[in-house]
Parts: sequence; structure tokens; C-alpha cells
Amino acid sequence: MRAHPLATDAVLALGALVSMVVGSFADPHGPHGPTFGTRTPEPFSLLLMLLGAAALVFRRRQPHAVLAVTVGLSLLELTTGEPRAPVAMSAVIALYTLASRTDRPTAGRIGVLTMAGMTGVAMLSGPLPWYAQENIGIFAWTGMAAAAGDAVRSRRAFVDAIRERAERAERTREEEARRRVAEERLRIARDLHDVVAHHIALVNVQAGVAAHVMDKRPDQAKEALAHVRDASRSALNELRATVGLLRQSGDPEAPTEPAPGLAVLDELVDSFRKAGLPVKVMMELGRDGDPLAAAVDLAAYRVIQEALTNVRKHAGQGARAEVSVVRVGASVEVTVLDDGGADGGAAEGPEGGGHGLLGMRERATALGGSCFAGPRYGGGYRVHAVLPVG
Repeated sequence: MRAHPLATDAVLALGALVSMVVGSFADPHGPHGPTFGTRTPEPFSLLLMLLGAAALVFRRRQPHAVLAVTVGLSLLELTTGEPRAPVAMSAVIALYTLASRTDRPTAGRIGVLTMAGMTGVAMLSGPLPWYAQENIGIFAWTGMAAAAGDAVRSRRAFVDAIRERAERAERTREEEARRRVAEERLRIARDLHDVVAHHIALVNVQAGVAAHVMDKRPDQAKEALAHVRDASRSALNELRATVGLLRQSGDPEAPTEPAPGLAVLDELVDSFRKAGLPVKVMMELGRDGDPLAAAVDLAAYRVIQEALTNVRKHAGQGARAEVSVVRVGASVEVTVLDDGGADGGAAEGPEGGGHGLLGMRERATALGGSCFAGPRYGGGYRVHAVLPVG
């Protein structure tokens, strides 16, 4: 029916024509109630019924025009037909169609106008008294047609609104899922970069030391290789913990150890000291005892890890670093300084070319904070991150 609306309306028009013709043979004023076959319609009435049914074929394409035509034909029958044929049936169908396809104010105005016009003409014309059953019937049928059309329109609008809301909710869920996936990919990429850059840098340094002193100082070479083993083991453990987040529900149990934070900062600093980078640490988080949020704790740890890694990789010989973690009001300020070593060079300038500085800024920004990194006056480099406690 939806694929062929014109054919559907043609079938409806044919059914309306048959009903009007059959109804025109019935006499509602028989001696024992309505009787059938006691009267016959006039040819002019048959013509009006045929024209009214033909107009209904286009009721959905031109509802206003079809209603005007059918009402005109009905008024013509009410004023000239004797006995009257039920041509008004076509106007009732046309009024229902218009009410179901337009807004409520328009349907109300046109419905009242149609009811008043057709009922008034029926009461004022013809030999029947104004309170006759046929006149009241025209009023009732036109009123019910307008009300039924408005009800169908309201329900159709309600169903369309529900469908649109469901589609919009589905699109929102998909967009939210894509956004969360992108954020999670970015977070995992930052974690992998921090883990790999830190530990591989330490492994590289200690391996170089071992190769340099292998012949002359085997004990020192053995100690350097032990540091290489410890660093590689730590890298594997952190990689296993990070990749474990990607497991599916049916996979083997993922690691349960917590993510690194400031509680294990001493271990991180010791690994750099063993690699030959002197690091001084000052941490003051207040006396209230309130622990930092897990995200803030992890971000502070990763900023320090990345900054010290850059110092070890890019600063000159004999470089020294200072780390401070201070809670100031509603935020934690993390600062990592280095003196640039013997040549006073910066650990990593704007042309560093890596993702370390970008990762630190992204971590701070994701928490609503900020991160600044740049050369110090007189040599060296400074990384300063402000992380909101909340």
C-alpha cells in the first residue's frame, strides 16, 4: 500500500462508490424502519457519486482540492437531490484525509467550517425538518472524520518522534563509543611510549657501559649487565600490564597489579641513578593524608619518567636532574630540572622530533591541567606540569 499509494486510493474510491450507490437504494423512513430497494437514485445523483469517488483517487496528493470538490458535490446533492443520495460520504473521507495530513489548527478550522456548512445547508434545504436524522447524521459523521484524522496524525507524529529519538540515541551511542575508543588508543599509545622510551634508554646506556669496561673492569661490566636485566624485566612487566587491558572477557586473567604512581617514584629514580644520572627528589603532598586520584597519580609519575628519560638521552655528560612534586591548593605541581651537563645543552628542544613532550601535554590537558617544557636560562631544560587534584 505504501509502495503504490495511487492504486490504494483508487481501490478505496471504488469501495466508496459502491457503498454510496448501495446506500442510495435504502429508504431510512420505511414503515418498519430502514428498508432496501424501495427507492432508486436519480441519474444526476449517480453522476455526483461517480465524480465524488473519482476525486478521492487524488485525496493524498491534493487533500485541500479534493475536500473542496467533494464538499461542493455534497452541497449540490443536498440542495437538489430528492430523495438524497449519500454523496456526503466522499466529503467525510476527504475531510478525514486532510485532518490526518495537516496540523491541528488547520484541521480544526476546516473541520468546523465543513461541519457547519454541510449541516446548515442540509437543515435549511429539502422537505425534511431541520432536526431530521439525516441532518444530524451529516454533523456526526463530519465531526468524527475530523477527530479521527487528527488522532491518526497525532499518533503518526508520536511514532515518528520515537523513531527519530531512537535513531538519534543510536547515533550518539556510536559516536560516544568511537570517541572512547580513540581516547583509549591514545592513552595506551602514551603509556607504551613512556614505558619503552624509559627502559630502552636505560638498557642502551647500561649496555654501552658494559661494552666499554668489559675487558678492563669485568665486575663493573657485570653490574651494568645486571642493570640491563632489571630494566628489561621492568619493561616487560609494564608492557604486560598495559597490554593486559586489551584482553577480552574470555581471555586468561589479566594482571591485577596497580598502575605505577608516586608511591614507586623512588624505584624510578633509583633506576636513573644506576644509569649514571644523579637525581635529587623533593616531594611535599601536604599532611592531610588525602591520596591523589589514580589518574593524577599516574600522570605525575609518567611526566617525571618521560622528563628524566629525555635528560638521560639528550643532556650532556655529567648532567644532573632535580625533581619536585608539591601540592599547591587544589593542584599538584610537578617540576623536573636539569643543568644540561658539561656543555649546558637542553634535554629536548622544540625540534626534539619525538612524542614525549606531546604525550606529557596530552596527559596534563586530559586532566584539565597544563604542561610547559622549554630551555632554562643559562643552560639545561625545565618541565613544569600543573595537575588538578580533583
